[in-house]
Amino acid sequence: MDNIQIIVFALTSLAIAAFSWFISIKHGRYHGIARFFSFESIALMTILDLKCWFDDPFSPMQVISWIFLFASIYVAAAGFMLLVKMGKPKKNIVEFEDTTKLVTTGMYKYIRHPLYASLVILGLGVFFKKIQTAQIILVIVNTLALYITARMEELEMMKGFGDEYGRYMKISKMFIPYIF
Repeated sequence: MDNIQIIVFALTSLAIAAFSWFISIKHGRYHGIARFFSFESIALMTILDLKCWFDDPFSPMQVISWIFLFASIYVAAAGFMLLVKMGKPKKNIVEFEDTTKLVTTGMYKYIRHPLYASLVILGLGVFFKKIQTAQIILVIVNTLALYITARMEELEMMKGFGDEYGRYMKISKMFIPYIF
């Protein structure tokens, strides 16, 4: 990494730490700690490969990468809108994680964690930009961090929604509809 990449990564890390603190950890939602490592791995992959993002735009790997990247945007936007609209956050949109209703419609009917699924998809999109050893390690870190995040959040949801969430877990998958 050159000096500019190091500075950009340091500033990005500070922003990610602030987001994790103010959105989750400050409010006792400790899944934000594991999610921090997902954000960090995606940021580092992006910074390491930024120079090649638009090289040879129609190569198979670039096309696959862009499909994943655009899919992640759709999944994140749709999941976030449903969560805010149907979940009825207690205070405001900034505290979207603190919902008063369990969302089980739309994509939430099939997967419990569309926002985390979008981060897995985003990580894969960045990974396919330029596959190297560091990116392989980082995409694995991203996926494991999101799995741990989802498991931790499920424990929090069981405390908040009780048996209703337990029943929901039985009829939905974690990240991939009908599969996982």
